[in-house]
Amino acid sequence: MSDPHNINPVLARALEKKGYASLTEVQDAVIAPETDGSDLLVSAQTGSGKTVAFGLAIAPTILGNQETFGPAVLPQALVVAPTRELAIQVQRELTWLFAEAKGKIASCVGGMDPRAERRALARGAHIVVGTPGRLRDHIERGGLDMSGLRAVILDEADEMLDFGFREDLEFILDTAPKERRTLMFSATVPRTIGNMAKRYQKDAQRISTVSEREQHSDIEYRALSVAPSDKENAIINVLRYYDAESAIVFCKTRQDVNRLSSRFGNRGFSVVSLSGELSQNERTHALQAMRDGRARVCIATDVAARGIDLPGLELVIHADLPTNSDVLKHRSGRTGRAGKKGICALIVPHTMRKRAQRLLQGARLEAEWASAPSLQEIQAMDTERLLTDPLLTQSYDEKALKLAQELLERHGAEQVAAAFLQQRQTDTPSAEELLDAPVHKETRAKREKQQQQREREPFGDSVWFKMTAGRKERAEPSWLLPIICRLGHVTKREVGAIKIGETETRFEIKAKDAGRFIDAVAASGGGEKSIRITQDAGEAAEWVPEVTSLERPKPPAKRQDRERSKSKPRKKEKWTRAQKNAAKKQRAKEQSNTKKKARKSDAGSGGMDALIRKPKRKPS
Repeated sequence: MSDPHNINPVLARALEKKGYASLTEVQDAVIAPETDGSDLLVSAQTGSGKTVAFGLAIAPTILGNQETFGPAVLPQALVVAPTRELAIQVQRELTWLFAEAKGKIASCVGGMDPRAERRALARGAHIVVGTPGRLRDHIERGGLDMSGLRAVILDEADEMLDFGFREDLEFILDTAPKERRTLMFSATVPRTIGNMAKRYQKDAQRISTVSEREQHSDIEYRALSVAPSDKENAIINVLRYYDAESAIVFCKTRQDVNRLSSRFGNRGFSVVSLSGELSQNERTHALQAMRDGRARVCIATDVAARGIDLPGLELVIHADLPTNSDVLKHRSGRTGRAGKKGICALIVPHTMRKRAQRLLQGARLEAEWASAPSLQEIQAMDTERLLTDPLLTQSYDEKALKLAQELLERHGAEQVAAAFLQQRQTDTPSAEELLDAPVHKETRAKREKQQQQREREPFGDSVWFKMTAGRKERAEPSWLLPIICRLGHVTKREVGAIKIGETETRFEIKAKDAGRFIDAVAASGGGEKSIRITQDAGEAAEWVPEVTSLERPKPPAKRQDRERSKSKPRKKEKWTRAQKNAAKKQRAKEQSNTKKKARKSDAGSGGMDALIRKPKRKPS
C-alpha cells in the first residue's frame, strides 16, 4: 500500500486481500491528514474508485482507532445514491471493505420489499445505503432513526439533482443531526451542487483530481460516421469487429432497448437488457449475468450510466447520441476502470456530425473519426483471430490428443479443420454490409484551414440528377436540399447547383460521390411520397429554368410568407354565437325602422290619393 499509516490496519488488510497494490489519486486525497474530520466536496472521473474513497474517508469518524465496530444500535453513517443499482453496488463494496471490522451494511432501495428492509434496520446496522425516496419513506415511518448519524455521504450528487431528488435530499439532510460530516462525491460539480454544499456543509474542502480535468487516458474514443438507415447494422459490426468479452450499448428510450435486445438476440448475441421498466429483481439478474459471463452485451438506457461497475467491460457503444456532454462522460466511464483499457464508440449519422462534435468539445474529448467496420474488415479480423487463437497452442491431456488422432486418421486433417471452421462460423453472428458514408476527420486546429480551402475550391466534375418537384409545387432550395441529403446520404458539400424548373428540378452531385448517391437513393426506394429522384441523361445547358445558387442569400421564410399572403384575399373572421345573435338583432332592428318609415311614407301619400277620386266605372 502506498501510505498505510493513514488507513486503519483492518481496512489496509481488506484492501490487500482485494488486490490493491496502491491507492488511486482520489483515494489518496481523501485520507490526507488535512482532511481528517472535515466536510468534503470531491469530484473525480468515473472509475477512479470513489466508493472505496468515501469508505476510507468516513472510517476515522465511525470506526476511530478501533479495529472492530461495537454493537449496531443506531446507524452511524448514511450513503445516498441516485439509482438502485448504484446503491446495491455501494453496499457490496462497503461490505468487503468493512468485513474484518464486523461492520453491518443495510440497504434501502426502491423495488425491494420495504418490510424486509425495516426488519434489517430494526436488527441494527452501522452503515445504511439507499436511494432518496426509499430512505425518506423509512424516516417518515419511523423505521430509520437518524439521531446517531456521524456522517452523510451523497454519491453522484449532481445526478440526484438531475433526477429530481432535491426535495428528498433536503429532507434527509435537514433530518440528520447538525453535528455531522457531510461528504459530496460527484463526477462534475455544477452550480446547483455548489449551492447545496454552501447550505449543508461547513468549511468544506474542495478536492478535484488532475485526472478529472483531463481526458480519460484509459479510454479510446472513436466517432464512427454511418448512413442514418445503417445505425443498427453499424452497431452489429462494431460488436463483431472488437469481439469484446463484455460490452454495453446505450439507447435513448425503453422501446429502443427492447427492439435492439430482440434483434441482437435473434442474431446470436448473448444479450441482456437494462431499463426503468424492469423490476429490481430483473435488473439485478441482468447485471449478474454480465458479471458471470453468461451474457456479453447489455442494452441499456441512461439509468445504467451512473455508477454501474461491470468488471472487465471493454466496449461502450452510444447507439443514440447523449443529451449532453456530462451524460457522454458518465456513459463512457463504464469502461477504462481501475487501470484497464476500454473503447468508446459513438455511432454518428453523418447528418448529426456537428452535434457529435459539440458534445465531444463540451466534454473536452478528442475522438478519432472513421467509418464503421465494413464486412471485409470484420472477415479479415476473424481470420486473424482464428490464426492466433490460444486454443491452437494450448496443451491438452493424453485422452484429448488420442481422440484428435483418431479423428485425423478417420477423416483427414482438411476435413477436421473445415468442420472446426464451420462450427465456429455457425456460433458467430454474421456481420452486415454497410452503405458508404462520408467521414470528416476535422480537428480544432484544422477547421479554419479547411473552411478556407472549401471557399476557394471549385465544385469540379459532377453528375446531374432530376427530381419530380418544381415551381408548380413551390419548390425551393431550402426544403429540396434536406431531401436530397437525406435520401442520398450526402451532405450539402457534395451538392452543387440546384436548378428549379416548372415541374422538375435538376441538381448536381460531385462525380466521386455519385455512385454512392445512386445506391443510397435506390435503397430508399427511389424517393419518398410523390418525389422521385433519377439520373439526368440530358445536359443542364438545355434548360431555361429559374437558377438558384446555394451560396445566394435567400429572404427569410417569414418575409416570403408575408409577400405571399398579400396576394391572397383576407379570410373572413369567425364570429362567436353571441356576436352572431347581436348582429341578427341589429339587422332586425334596422329592418323594423325601415318598415316604419315606409308605412309613414305610405300613409302620407294615401291622404293625397283620397282627395283625387277616380271616376266610378259606369255599368254597362
